[in-house]
Amino acid sequence: MLIYKNHYLRPELVGVSDFHLRERLFSSKLRWTFSCLPACMNALDLSGTKRLQSLVKIGHKGFRDTKLSSQLPQLMDSDLMIEENTEKYNHHAYEIAMDALSSLISRKKRGDSSVVGGKYKKLERMLMYIKILGLEEHISDLKIIHVAGTKGKGSTCTFCEAILRECGFKTGLFTSPHLIDVRERFRLDGSFRELSIVIPYSLALAHRVDISEEKFLYYFWECWHQLKENITDDLPMPPLFQFLTVLALKIFACEKVDVAIIEVGLGGTTDSTNVIKDPVVCGVSPLGMDHMEALGNTLGQIASHKAGIFKPQVPAFTVPQLSEAMDVLHEKADALKVPLEVVPPLDRKKLNGLQLSLSGDHQFTNAGLAVALCKSWLQTTGNWEKLFQHANLENNMPEAFLRGLSTARLSGRAQVVYDTSLTSSDKSGVIGSSSGDLTFYLDGAHSPESMEACARWFSSAVKEGENQLSISSLCPPFQTVGEICSNDHVQPVKNNSDKISKQILLFNCMDVRDPQILLATLVNTCATSGTYFSKAIFVPSISTYNKITSGSSAIPLDVPSKDLSWQFNLHKVWEKIIHGKENLCESFEMEIPESIQPHTFMHDDVSNCGPTDGRFSCSAVVSSLPLTINWLRDYIKENPSLRIQVLVTGSLHLVGDVLKLLQI
Repeated sequence: MLIYKNHYLRPELVGVSDFHLRERLFSSKLRWTFSCLPACMNALDLSGTKRLQSLVKIGHKGFRDTKLSSQLPQLMDSDLMIEENTEKYNHHAYEIAMDALSSLISRKKRGDSSVVGGKYKKLERMLMYIKILGLEEHISDLKIIHVAGTKGKGSTCTFCEAILRECGFKTGLFTSPHLIDVRERFRLDGSFRELSIVIPYSLALAHRVDISEEKFLYYFWECWHQLKENITDDLPMPPLFQFLTVLALKIFACEKVDVAIIEVGLGGTTDSTNVIKDPVVCGVSPLGMDHMEALGNTLGQIASHKAGIFKPQVPAFTVPQLSEAMDVLHEKADALKVPLEVVPPLDRKKLNGLQLSLSGDHQFTNAGLAVALCKSWLQTTGNWEKLFQHANLENNMPEAFLRGLSTARLSGRAQVVYDTSLTSSDKSGVIGSSSGDLTFYLDGAHSPESMEACARWFSSAVKEGENQLSISSLCPPFQTVGEICSNDHVQPVKNNSDKISKQILLFNCMDVRDPQILLATLVNTCATSGTYFSKAIFVPSISTYNKITSGSSAIPLDVPSKDLSWQFNLHKVWEKIIHGKENLCESFEMEIPESIQPHTFMHDDVSNCGPTDGRFSCSAVVSSLPLTINWLRDYIKENPSLRIQVLVTGSLHLVGDVLKLLQI
């Protein structure tokens, strides 16, 4: 276990190495040393008094939400400042910011139409927001890598960030969505998130976000206040993703990053990030059928949207695509005189024995694209020869590239997390367990193509053996089998090869998805590798589409009653796939009540379960995710001879909720 304490890079106080948000907001004696651009300098408050006034203004005229407005005077109360500790204050201030962000959500769920008032189109509004923040010139100075795609664009961007950081550049990375905390979207130099809670080492590795709460709040309120003061009936506050996009551009400009890697949110042509007019290089990751309600019902239409990020004569790279998509990409590139190059998957031999830090064979495609993008960026900016003019790279990649590819981290994509709550150490320091083993395999796959890749990865991962799986989740990829990381020390691990493995599916997806396609793809792909699920559990997510919470916010363990009709639909689809339509009673519904014992449901394998009277089926609906996690833990404690391998997939919301529960 590791304890992470806050540390700060910039801004800093003159003569003070560590400071707190409360002091920075309210002391009138503070001075700033901040190497920032003029536009950012104009945004800075040089006294705590002005910052306080800004926050009070926000509280009194910035929100229509009376509950949110009423919190601010309480926050400003002097007695509160004196008596409450900094940690509690910081948390309260951050939660208010999350409420403010939530007020920008214009849709209750995906698939709903987003209604934004005013007379301007999205990109017109974006340009106006940028002008209000004084960022026009500074965005053009950013040296940007812009990446679109259906699958793998986040992984590609993450590889790019790690590679260029290892080359010695100050990096900024903007990705979406976040899983636990919105600050995951903004990464500076790839450092760990400053955490004040005790978490397993595995989760610390996974959640790499470098913007502290204090720095995030500073930039957030500056953007919020400037935009709020300039809104009109024709130009309302930006919806959530547009706000986060301009916030990212402001952060990267003010922090003077050497390179900004920007992941497209949705599509490309009309995406909020497409206010970027002069990127250094563009990339398009693998394309597939997703977001058809916005991008079109054919692969060609989707490809046309993705190619919308191409800029005249700016080099672009893509990976092998289906002909329908590739033809459109080439057509768009030719029209803009864009030199478009198709990059093959990375050759494993070029890794010199190292492993990609992101698991799955599909990551070689993303890694190959990232390598091409980084090399092009270095060449275009004149840095390639400076860094590698004396290196022998005829058949090899630079060492910095290898370090980046083997250390990049992206949470919730082909991620393995060993449940450390069940582990213990004996007198000799050897880590073992008096119970069974519980391992979570997390992948936010939600399209047919990504589900197929997820199934191949999971089937391969569960066969690698428990010792190696513990290492992949708990340690950097260069650790040897039979060791486990704990508090930055290497300790031996007991061999648990005699345990019996069971694979469990924990699934949910949005109701705009086709569960018949997703689940059938998962089952069939796993079956081709000899992997079969003993049970499937369908559970609603904790997080909601219209509410943003912080990573440290409390998780409600007593979840109020929810409509489980969608989960029962998933349950029926699963049973039809496993048993066949002719064997399924349409009226059959199986819900696990809180009082039932885990072994009652888990005992039988697929061959012994069926929707017959008096027997449990191969799947069930559980009303609460916290209950499900505790339920699995109880079961594994009672069965020390078992190794339960849980695949969590179908929704990044579900993956994020599980990660948040595991970090408690």
